[in-house]
Amino acid sequence: MIVMKAFILALLSTAIGCTIAGSSATATDPAAIADVAPTPTKNLAQSKELQTAVFAGGCFWGIEAVFEHVKGVTDARSGYAGGERKTAEYERVSDGDTGHAESVKVTYDPALVSYTQLLTVFFSVAHDPTEVNRQGPDTGTQYRSAIFYMNDEQKKLATDYIDAINRSKALPKPVATEVSPLKEFYEAEAYHQDYLKNHPTEPYIVYNDIPKLAALKQKLPDLYIEK
Repeated sequence: MIVMKAFILALLSTAIGCTIAGSSATATDPAAIADVAPTPTKNLAQSKELQTAVFAGGCFWGIEAVFEHVKGVTDARSGYAGGERKTAEYERVSDGDTGHAESVKVTYDPALVSYTQLLTVFFSVAHDPTEVNRQGPDTGTQYRSAIFYMNDEQKKLATDYIDAINRSKALPKPVATEVSPLKEFYEAEAYHQDYLKNHPTEPYIVYNDIPKLAALKQKLPDLYIEK
């Protein structure tokens, strides 16, 4: 009977997605990642306008929370990217067959933080970029690692960074992150927004996402801000 209950719980954890605690992703060494960061081909920091970046790396609750604590980020919103508008809702995306990835749209001031610095956060503390279609306890294509680029500059920086990481052997396995053009970002349901802030003691958050914030604060202190 005990074995059967354990089996049922395992099935439920797979079906429910980012609601059951499991193994948290291990943060990599940001210094090793940052050392191989590519140089932008143009100075985006001179722009006076806010810029947008979209990242996917497992359950969007943790990714959103990490970027909300990055210097120069003015907003981070959970949502869906990679699929069609008609399937951009949590229950459908959780089926894993919509093409969507749980994603986060990051709005940032390039005078305070660069796109390359955001990539460093993404690759080193926000998630494990070597995992294929999973992060921690969450499995499925909706939890894949992906960068949805807004323009050719973002595409080049992302692909060059991935190539540099792989050449340097900074990570124990090759980077599995997909780099795709952003067709559309669909904001997730209201209850997903600021999830960590609103549910800081929930077991999933405590086990999987709070450590990511701690890693950001400890390993990238110049980029971390309290909120």
